[in-house]
Amino acid sequence: MNKLLLTNVFLLGLSGIASAADAVVLEPTPEILPAGFVWSGGYVGLQAGYGWGDGDLSSELGAVATAPADIDGWLGGVYAGYNHQLANNIVVGIDADIAWSGVDGFGQAFLLGFPVPGAGIDYELNWTGAVRAKLGYAVDRFLPYIAGGVAFAGADATVFSGGAPVQGYSDTLVGWTVGVGVEYAVTDNLLARAEYRYTDYGDLDFTEGGTNGSFGFKTSDVRVGLAYKF
Repeated sequence: MNKLLLTNVFLLGLSGIASAADAVVLEPTPEILPAGFVWSGGYVGLQAGYGWGDGDLSSELGAVATAPADIDGWLGGVYAGYNHQLANNIVVGIDADIAWSGVDGFGQAFLLGFPVPGAGIDYELNWTGAVRAKLGYAVDRFLPYIAGGVAFAGADATVFSGGAPVQGYSDTLVGWTVGVGVEYAVTDNLLARAEYRYTDYGDLDFTEGGTNGSFGFKTSDVRVGLAYKF
């Protein structure tokens, strides 16, 4: 009788332990979010800036014929992108933009090192664009970053002789760009930015009178922008 009673008590105890185990619900480990403002999300904005740089002529004639130019002007357009903030406050993203450009300049033509009166090249960047990767570090509402990628431009080069245009060339150029910047979250949805870029748009190739050559476009620019964060 005592053995039967002890057996029943033991079985009831095991049943109670099993029921208690079934009642335990394991909660998922909560995601650790960065403290302060979180930069993750898409954005779209407006930008404006000023660019300056160099236009140059390269050809099979080498240093015999040159036409270097200082080019500069204003630019403005739109940009959009997406940021993702990691738990360690590193921010990675993608950024794309397109802008109207008034960057241009005239380069005096030189033959054997001597200026040729009324001759030269007019260099123009009509529009620019870029698709860049971003890498930054969030300090609450501040985001310093570096960015680099592929750059595009609609470029013109017009040859002058005797003070009048005699030949024009146009093409869409593809090059590269790299820069640094900082963004600040004015509110949870408004992001202000300021940045510097260096861009090599590549060469506008031409063939004239059996001679092959190219017009090069390289610029630096500073830009400011204001974007809406989704």
